[in-house]
Amino acid sequence: MLELLFCALLTVCPDYLYRRFRQGKRIGKEITLYSVWFELRWGITACVMLTIALITVIFYYHPSTTSATLYYRTIPIMPETIGRVAEVHVGTSGMVAKGAPIFRLDSTKQEAAVETARRRIAEVDAALVVARVEILQSESRILEARSAHQQALDELRTKQELRRRNGDIVATREIEKLENLVAGRQAAMDATVAARNTVQVKISTLLPAERASAEAALAQAQVDLDKRVIRAGVDGRVEQFVLRVGDLVNPVMRPAGVLIPQEAGRKVLQAGFSQIEAQVMKVGMVAEVTCMSKPWTVIPMVVSNVQDYIAAGQFRGGELLIDPRQVARPGTILTFLEPLYAGGLEGVTPGSSCIANAYSSNHEEIEAKETGASRRIALHAVDAVGIVHAFLLRIQALVLPIRTLVFSGH
Repeated sequence: MLELLFCALLTVCPDYLYRRFRQGKRIGKEITLYSVWFELRWGITACVMLTIALITVIFYYHPSTTSATLYYRTIPIMPETIGRVAEVHVGTSGMVAKGAPIFRLDSTKQEAAVETARRRIAEVDAALVVARVEILQSESRILEARSAHQQALDELRTKQELRRRNGDIVATREIEKLENLVAGRQAAMDATVAARNTVQVKISTLLPAERASAEAALAQAQVDLDKRVIRAGVDGRVEQFVLRVGDLVNPVMRPAGVLIPQEAGRKVLQAGFSQIEAQVMKVGMVAEVTCMSKPWTVIPMVVSNVQDYIAAGQFRGGELLIDPRQVARPGTILTFLEPLYAGGLEGVTPGSSCIANAYSSNHEEIEAKETGASRRIALHAVDAVGIVHAFLLRIQALVLPIRTLVFSGH
């Protein structure tokens, strides 16, 4: 309507003024309801053509959409394993801080596993103390065996020396017995040294490995025990949380509730513009939005990202061939809008429905030296008509609450 009135001022109005004051024709006399088309046909035709052209330029170079929303993602609240609720720390709805407990499952089995792992570590430590005592005992036995071996060896050497001087003094059988005694005590000393080395290896290698395994088992048991307490991963708000003590929670069936991050839906607005405007939508374009949850307010935005594919073309592989006719509605170009100024989306409720306008700017091309005069004029005109869309957005912002509250049967 606004474009039609504007075009009528440039076409129908001059045509009427010419016929009324230049040709002297009067309304109701020469200009009647039946002669309007014949008298003003050139102005009406030009008005319609100019209106269509103006609307096309405005909506193409300064696109608008009502499909704009502050999307956000919720985090399901669920444990990793099945369990029965033993304690609940929050109500049906409420704020939680990062790391704060939400609910706790029964952890009797996990606590027993932690205690068993701790006792296993204590056993290894006790075995280490015993092994060190065994080292001391082995050292004493080695000294004893070494002394006995030395004594038998000295006696053997003495007997051998006496026999060398006088073969009739010491019998051959006695020498053989002493040699066997020395060999036996040498074997006993070697066995005692081997036993000491075994205990040393046990202290240096086996027991530390067993303790490390016990510590790993304790860590695993502690992790399993900690998993029984479900905590908030981020600062946010718990909603639809209806668990009570005694409930059985199964993560496969359904979550216990949802956690909405505190910053969810407060930084970026996502808008879907028509495919025909894919060549116009560029990063850095200035935009404006008005949202239903914050009426009578126009928020300046900037295009931060433009998705280079259309979601309507997505398909999931299966046993059936894809029929393009199944895509009943053409998809949109997903565009991400961020506030031009800090705190721009303050007061806008996440998930709110919004109306968004984006405005093309050809300032750099207009200022370029290689741009011709006629193209500069055309680009100036394209940029100038954006004010019409800005005006329409402000009318929508003004009318939206009234239309919603009064004319929609609220």
